Amino acid sequence: MSELDDIRAMATRFFDAIEAGDIATMRGSFTPDAEIWHNTDELIVTPDQTAATLTGMVARIKDREYAERRLTVFPGGFVQQHVLRGRRTHDDGEVRLPCAIICKVAGGKITRLDEYFDSAHVATFRKFANA
Repeated sequence: MSELDDIRAMATRFFDAIEAGDIATMRGSFTPDAEIWHNTDELIVTPDQTAATLTGMVARIKDREYAERRLTVFPGGFVQQHVLRGRRTHDDGEVRLPCAIICKVAGGKITRLDEYFDSAHVATFRKFANA
């Protein structure tokens, strides 16, 4: 496989794991010192903090799907645009969160992930997240 094929396969496994609620596989996709940045709070967090956040997301959103995936790979990384779809577990309400993810990859692992969620959709989701 070429570097681009390897990156494409890793990116697909990464999002498939989150979709399936497989936090261990998702966590294993990062280097130990990876940085994960979010546009909604402008914080850089660790892979362990991301695993904790996604554990909560999995508990709050059922029938998760990364729909409308548009994955572009390039030497050293990838960009994926998608819409996270699902249903809120507490009231079965629809979840729709458009997002773009930019990742740097080295040695088959993500070293940096920059996450861009549509802030209006995130605000709507957060109204119901702790209900």
